Amino acid sequence: MCAIVGVFGSTEASRVAYYSLFAMQHRGQEATGICSSDGKKLSKVKKKGLVTEVFDEEALGHLVGDMAIGHNRYSTAGSKSVIDAQPIYANYKLGEIAVAHNGNLINGENIKKMLIDEGAIFQSDMDTENIIHLIARSHKEHLKDRIIEALGVIKGAYCLVIQGRNKIFAIRDRYGVRPFALGQLEDGGYIVSSETCAFDLVGAKFIRDVRPGEMIIFDKAKEGFESIQLFEPDPRICAFEYIYFARPDSVIEGKSVYAVRQEMGRAMARENPIDADLVIPVPDSGVSAALGYAKQSGIPFEMGIVRNHYVGRTFIEPTQARRDMKVKLKLSPINSLLKGKKIVVIDDSLVRGTTAKRIIKILKDSGAKEVHMCITSPTIEHPCKYGIDTPSYKELISANKSVEEVRAYIKADSLSFLTIKSLVKSIGDERKYSLVSFDGNYFIK
Repeated sequence: MCAIVGVFGSTEASRVAYYSLFAMQHRGQEATGICSSDGKKLSKVKKKGLVTEVFDEEALGHLVGDMAIGHNRYSTAGSKSVIDAQPIYANYKLGEIAVAHNGNLINGENIKKMLIDEGAIFQSDMDTENIIHLIARSHKEHLKDRIIEALGVIKGAYCLVIQGRNKIFAIRDRYGVRPFALGQLEDGGYIVSSETCAFDLVGAKFIRDVRPGEMIIFDKAKEGFESIQLFEPDPRICAFEYIYFARPDSVIEGKSVYAVRQEMGRAMARENPIDADLVIPVPDSGVSAALGYAKQSGIPFEMGIVRNHYVGRTFIEPTQARRDMKVKLKLSPINSLLKGKKIVVIDDSLVRGTTAKRIIKILKDSGAKEVHMCITSPTIEHPCKYGIDTPSYKELISANKSVEEVRAYIKADSLSFLTIKSLVKSIGDERKYSLVSFDGNYFIK
């Protein structure tokens, strides 16, 4: 779920990276970092905290050069220390190098064991560090060939930005599980980022998505960029990008996230008509789908729950106690609106069930007569190995309970989930998607 950005050929490279990471803060809140290059040396700043907490004018002044890469961290591998923040930096035979990674390597532990057995010393717990070691230990003459050799070893879902002193490499795995977009800046430079919402903020023009299996090379010695198709593409963008992760103003693989979420809400209303007085979203990720449900059903839409925007996402919190407290801090009901009403509550997903249970209690305590919970995604029955921190089978409530048992646990008057078929149709059934959390199809072996 992390955010990555690469900026090339811009006099304001580190500042463009900063604003891009700010636009993609929703993808990771644990740590952030930027590494820049002036063609002679790499400069880096990375710390735990939000983008606005880590970078000030002094930090940005340190990040000189016309190329930069950046990263917002949401950990699926490694610990929460600053050592596990990215970009990862190293000095090796060919010079300095920095790597930022969004995704997860399914063979990371095996590679790490092999490298340690051969004498490698690791500084972090992240699977991303494997990539640095594989590049450094290669005997190829050029960085491009070392990277290609390393990519032949790793398996999993990944988008990568790799920076040398004069080049940036942008790479996407053959399945295109995580999103990755390419754009051009107003000053003629280029940008790659996890989401197009970053382009809107920095004034970049969208060119196209980085293709699954593609490597794009930005080189100071050449104009434009070079494209190499490294692997036969088998596109399977993660459906969760549309359901939850991406900002609604982003466009993922040609699809408006906002429009897709509205269609999910419409599909839910068609599949699960409910006699109710109000449709309310769980803010903010449920808003678009709730609007779709309201339009399709004819039931009035209201913002019955107010969100405190100074509290982060509960999904990202590492412990259950902190998730529970954040729900209390984050969501406040409008009592006068809810009292005596039959309410349809729209949320994007249900993982452990504890947040939904808390929300329903808040609404019932506010006087709601009935609370009908509609989840605009299928039941999450399988952990994801490709970069989403969905828990183990033990922690996934739908892996252990029937829909009726989950309904009883969260104390809703009814509980509905979108079917996989309707989810795919809502996004667009002309292509395949990564649906591992729903169907258990672990297609990357």
